[in-house]
Amino acid sequence: MKISTRVEMGIVVLTDIAIHSENGQAVRSSEISQRQNISQKYLEQILLGLRQGKFVNGQKGIHGGYQLSRPAEKIQLFDLLNALDNNILANTYDADMAQPDGIRASVNNCLWSNLNSYMRRFIEKMTLADLIKEYKESCCKQKDYMYYI
Repeated sequence: MKISTRVEMGIVVLTDIAIHSENGQAVRSSEISQRQNISQKYLEQILLGLRQGKFVNGQKGIHGGYQLSRPAEKIQLFDLLNALDNNILANTYDADMAQPDGIRASVNNCLWSNLNSYMRRFIEKMTLADLIKEYKESCCKQKDYMYYI
């Protein structure tokens, strides 16, 4: 499985919007760009994909920005990955390259097919809310440390 920068940044951007719009305010792209160190031009491409996938809504005007189109608990990461790159969870095996009863076919059946199935089942269970929870838990852990010199 190869993860493109577009997919990785799409997940980061959507998580950023979810976290920073919890109070009901729209999140401006300039704020996301600064927080996540993403160029504004590249961010706009990512946001376009998120809007087309119906994960975010854009609002124009002085209080404009982006908000989730539905609650984080209802945004499946499987759907998000497919919207950003529909090949990410595709089988990595090319059936034309091996004989049906050859070693490659056996490796595909035993290893790659099972691995793809496992990843698919794993990602189908995850939601955006899971990522938010992980982020918040990791932030709290970092703040709890106290160093004495």
